[in-house]
Amino acid sequence: MNGVLILAHGSKRQETEKTLSSLVDKVKQKTGEDLVVPAYLQFSEQNMEAGIKQLIAKGAKNIKVVPMFLFDGVHVTQDIPEELNEIRAKYPEIKIRMSEHLGDDDRIAEVIADRIRSLD
Repeated sequence: MNGVLILAHGSKRQETEKTLSSLVDKVKQKTGEDLVVPAYLQFSEQNMEAGIKQLIAKGAKNIKVVPMFLFDGVHVTQDIPEELNEIRAKYPEIKIRMSEHLGDDDRIAEVIADRIRSLD
């Protein structure tokens, strides 16, 4: 069974968790995946390992981690991969892979263009 973990940076503002929760629901609708959970790199008890444990408890054997980061900074290039390696060592029977970060994607440029047009 597949599981998806959408990983955001996190914030001290609890309201931001509502935004990610809404995005999780939209991803479920668009992908047809049932097991999609949010997680945060910082500032939340729902961290990456907690999210992966939640997916495993629901039966996921193949987990796809999607880092919701624009830039390939230290979190994407070091922190997340290092933490994932530690988690993989704890759950060797679970396949855990990380996708590319959001990055330089034409679809993000389109969202920005929409925001600009909304100000006309």
